[in-house]
Amino acid sequence: MPAVDKLLLEEALQDSPQTRSLLSVFEEDAGTLTDYTNQLLQAMQRVYGAQNEMCLATQQLSKQLLAYEKQNFALGKGDEEVISTLHYFSKVVDELNLLHTELAKQLADTMVLPIIQFREKDLTEVSTLKDLFGLASNEHDLSMAKYSRLPKKKENEKVKTEVGKEVAAARRKQHLSSLQYYCALNALQYRKQMAMMEPMIGFAHGQINFFKKGAEMFSKRMDSFLSSVADMVQSIQVELEAEAEKMRVSQQELLSVDESVYTPDSDVAAPQINRNLIQKAGYLNLRNKTGLVTTTWERLYFFTQGGNLMCQPRGAVAGGLIQDLDNCSVMAVDCEDRRYCFQITTPNGKSGIILQAESRKENEEWICAINNISRQIYLTDNPENLKNSEMENENDKIVPKATASLPEAEELIAPGTPIQFDIVLPATEFLDQNRGSRRTNPFGETEDESFPEAEDSLLQQMFIVRFLGSMAVKTDSTTEVIYEAMRQVLAARAIHNIFRMTESHLMVTSQSLRLIDPQTQVSRANFELTSVTQFAAHQENKRLVGFVIRVPESTGEESLSTYIFESNSEGEKICYAINLGKEIIEVQKDPEALAQLMLSIPLTNDGKYVLLNDQPDDDDGNPNEHRGAESEA
Repeated sequence: MPAVDKLLLEEALQDSPQTRSLLSVFEEDAGTLTDYTNQLLQAMQRVYGAQNEMCLATQQLSKQLLAYEKQNFALGKGDEEVISTLHYFSKVVDELNLLHTELAKQLADTMVLPIIQFREKDLTEVSTLKDLFGLASNEHDLSMAKYSRLPKKKENEKVKTEVGKEVAAARRKQHLSSLQYYCALNALQYRKQMAMMEPMIGFAHGQINFFKKGAEMFSKRMDSFLSSVADMVQSIQVELEAEAEKMRVSQQELLSVDESVYTPDSDVAAPQINRNLIQKAGYLNLRNKTGLVTTTWERLYFFTQGGNLMCQPRGAVAGGLIQDLDNCSVMAVDCEDRRYCFQITTPNGKSGIILQAESRKENEEWICAINNISRQIYLTDNPENLKNSEMENENDKIVPKATASLPEAEELIAPGTPIQFDIVLPATEFLDQNRGSRRTNPFGETEDESFPEAEDSLLQQMFIVRFLGSMAVKTDSTTEVIYEAMRQVLAARAIHNIFRMTESHLMVTSQSLRLIDPQTQVSRANFELTSVTQFAAHQENKRLVGFVIRVPESTGEESLSTYIFESNSEGEKICYAINLGKEIIEVQKDPEALAQLMLSIPLTNDGKYVLLNDQPDDDDGNPNEHRGAESEA
């Protein structure tokens, strides 16, 4: 170790000015060291605090990576790969968090703690000894002053002896404190160098261990993973660039259209008007009265939904009902010197709302669409067929009275009959808290989670249906009662703005019709097939199907109810399955007739009976695999 300047202990007793001057240099050096040590400690504590913050930050990062899965993004394309990748990254970050936590502990023990000990022990000791040395020097000066004031004449020997002892004691005390102080200052020069290097050694070792463990933990198994993630990001980037190019080309094509697209009423001379619309949507100006003679016009988005005219302000989540269009009348009007205005009048003749379209074409199409809706053409899928049927009905009026006529609506369903839109209750409502008693559902059947008859049934077929409504009827002698019930249920749903429907699985067996909850597989309702007296599909809207149930009452009489459903497949398929089930019931007592009936149904390669020519399709037109399109004998 190189030689350093030091205080000579031999000169401590003499306490000469030269010694005091050298002592002041050592004291100044100790003060500077104290200030620097405090600053160095703050810097090291900042590093330690940053490492602790890194631990907390990586822990929070891991939680946020896992929280991505719970965000329920409305647009979740490709999120499965992202979620799995983020889950893996979360595990990696958790492992890194353990390493950061260990590093923080090492920094606290090997870097921060030694510098704190140096400040609290060595520097504090020097400061304390300095104070003691100062006190001893002052006492020595006082005793020497007292000794110097002794008179020349013959003095009191006792006083002289006491003062001499006091000076000796003060000088001994000063000598001891100066020796201790000088030793501490001399040792501080060596301790200073160690105190500066030991914390940095601990810091370096901690960082090296951190990186070494991290390399051992991640270098091998992370290479392939990071490579695959990089490839995935690169592929997404390629898709983004391709999509951006497609959008750029599409944007150019859309901007290259004729200026007439932007010009309202560009074809005012000879507009091409579609007069068969049963749905219409677009912006219209709505006339509002603000006073006795003052009005305002507000531009809003209007659309038809069933038999209703709806309005949705910009930025609103959903639209609201403006006008019930059933049996309304609409006509063009002149209003406040504005063009293309039309007025909707209620069935009782009361003036309704006044709207303004932006062009002649829009004006006439809105008028035609509202007229079609007011005549309830929206209840059919094809307005042209309805027009043709209306023309045929007009021709049928010329037929002689001897020809059989269709029954009136009042003969089928009593006027004012209530309609139930949601009597198919969710399966959870059948799980009563009082498990000791059994509840009955609105169809009059008890809950039954097992289907024993399905095991012995010759016919099993499953359809996905949505319940639209049910109502009591007066007769089951004709399928017209089902068509009339369909019309009234759909019209009532549109009038009352009811759009929610309960989805169920309709299982058709050779013994019953069963509605099953698709999630819990709990039976919602059960109808004996023998109680089904009529069933039919809508003649125009092929997905509408209904059936009439005859149920005995407690009074001994029988009640008739019609149930209307919307199916994912054609309603004729459901009717075919019901009809086949009723035929099986009829011939079950005759084994030969039953065998002939089974032989008339074609078989597949695996020995199953194919009930229909084609399997029921889902909404996308693909065969629905989870529906029972085939039955086993």
